Amino acid sequence: MQFLSEQRLDDGVLEREFTLGEIPGTLWTPESAGPVPLILMAHNNGLPKGAARLVARARHSASCGYAVASIDAYGCGDRPRSAADEQARAALRRAMQAGEPVDEIFESFIGPLVHKAVPEWRTTLDALLALPEIGGPVGYSGWTAVGIRLAVTEPRIAAAGFFAGGYVPRAQREEAPEVTIPLLFLLQWDDEGNPRQRALDLFDAFGATEKTLHANPGGHTGTPWFEVEDGNRFFDRHLK
Repeated sequence: MQFLSEQRLDDGVLEREFTLGEIPGTLWTPESAGPVPLILMAHNNGLPKGAARLVARARHSASCGYAVASIDAYGCGDRPRSAADEQARAALRRAMQAGEPVDEIFESFIGPLVHKAVPEWRTTLDALLALPEIGGPVGYSGWTAVGIRLAVTEPRIAAAGFFAGGYVPRAQREEAPEVTIPLLFLLQWDDEGNPRQRALDLFDAFGATEKTLHANPGGHTGTPWFEVEDGNRFFDRHLK
């Protein structure tokens, strides 16, 4: 892991850009005298680690005593995409504009994206836990599809907050019963791109004995800010 830049922000949080091989990332850490728990934070469906909503969430969590890391995994942010990925995204745009079914198009590129992104998240986790300022435990927040796969394959993930707004491939829906860590699942009730019943069915399928559903009215980007604060309280219960 190579740190490229750092700056101390107004809230006291230290923000550092890093690379790990081909993986670019950002790490936010609080002013703290000792090792702190870690939250891995992923945006939905390949959006960049620098997206304003993700950065705001990350800084808030860091100010509450967590190290927070986000990466542009394979196919995310400015990372190169294959010709097949670009063709699928173009087909998705056309289908959405025409009001045609899009599930199979999502499957054609979100499934492989998750499959390739999760190993990069695990590699990043290895490097982060080697830093003296990070001690664990580890939480996950964000993109549900990646979170499911991580929760199933990575025993160091102790708790997770999932955002229901991104497409979840069939493979991850089938893995949902294997997710047994504590969960907080956020659903926007009127999300135009995420069928409500599918999200409710997914919540029902999770194997966790401790799982909580928070549903708020509004569209895809309307999640209230207090859910960020509630999310930190959820992690306080399980990571501190």
